[in-house]
Amino acid sequence: MAKLMKNLSMQAGKAPGTLVHIGEPKTGKAEIELFEYSQESFEQKKAGSVEEVFFCKDSENISWINVTGVHDVDLIGRIGAHFGIHPLVLEDIVNTGQRPKSEDFGDYIYIVLKMVYRDEKKNGIVIEQVSLIVGKGYVISFQEIKGDVFDPIRSRIKEGKGFVRKKGADYLAYTLMDAVIDNYFIILEEIGDSTEKIEEKLVENPSSRLLKAIHALKRNLILIRKAIWPLREILSGLQRGGSDLIEEGTMVYLADIYDHAVQVLETVEAYRDMASGMLDVYMSGISNKMNEVMKFLTVFATIFIPLTFVAGIYGMNFKYMPELEWHWGYFGVLGFMVMVVLVMLLFFKKKKWL
Repeated sequence: MAKLMKNLSMQAGKAPGTLVHIGEPKTGKAEIELFEYSQESFEQKKAGSVEEVFFCKDSENISWINVTGVHDVDLIGRIGAHFGIHPLVLEDIVNTGQRPKSEDFGDYIYIVLKMVYRDEKKNGIVIEQVSLIVGKGYVISFQEIKGDVFDPIRSRIKEGKGFVRKKGADYLAYTLMDAVIDNYFIILEEIGDSTEKIEEKLVENPSSRLLKAIHALKRNLILIRKAIWPLREILSGLQRGGSDLIEEGTMVYLADIYDHAVQVLETVEAYRDMASGMLDVYMSGISNKMNEVMKFLTVFATIFIPLTFVAGIYGMNFKYMPELEWHWGYFGVLGFMVMVVLVMLLFFKKKKWL
């Protein structure tokens, strides 16, 4: 959060619509992937320059322009200028700290999503901002880095499976949003497995390592909740917005992913409750361990109290102490002490304090 606020300060004082990349520093050239298709034809290519995709605005076919690398503000600006995207929208595209939302500008719809997937290298989850521009006959998607959850959609377009090549750009936008939301279920399934493992270990032996795992789990759930919570509002707005860019037949599919979003949110809330419960279990476990230690120390100290009393009596240096002259006095006192210990142990055992 502190890093994000520091990046946001870079935009302070600049005119509205000034393109400043806000997010993790990136290097390298941005990449543009183009899918142009109809029911009968299909073409996929890597665009060497941004001008190669300008024809998509007036093409009779459906076009999906996937831009990877929003840090290249010059490229984003040229795309925006050609497709008539508002400067404030372009500013939001290069600001990767946006809250998920949708805005209808008449000629196009701007949608912001948070794509969540697992990073195997870092052994954690990655939350990446995805911006969609849905126009008449085209969809432009903007991503931060390489890697996404859209490979099944690419395969369906290539192989002509499903309805994606039979329908318009609004259906393509639906499939992209559906892929993003469906991937939440995969991440939540992994989180559920981790939660069960943590719970099992927590009951057996609560440790600081498990406490760190619980905090990491809660942090991931908070991030996912922030990403999924606004989606209900987005999808509800798209269904009742009455945009000419969304066909009536697509509304049914939007209602379906609305249900998926609600289900994801309910699952996240359930796991958050479980994580909070695990913290309570951890604190109870630590408290029980401390009580066991204190009980042992208390029993140990209690046993030595009478022994210390006896040793204290015979440690006094009075001249007239008859027992000091006894031949078996030393062994008698030791035997008495042993007997006291045995009696106390039996007493504690009977009371089930041991």
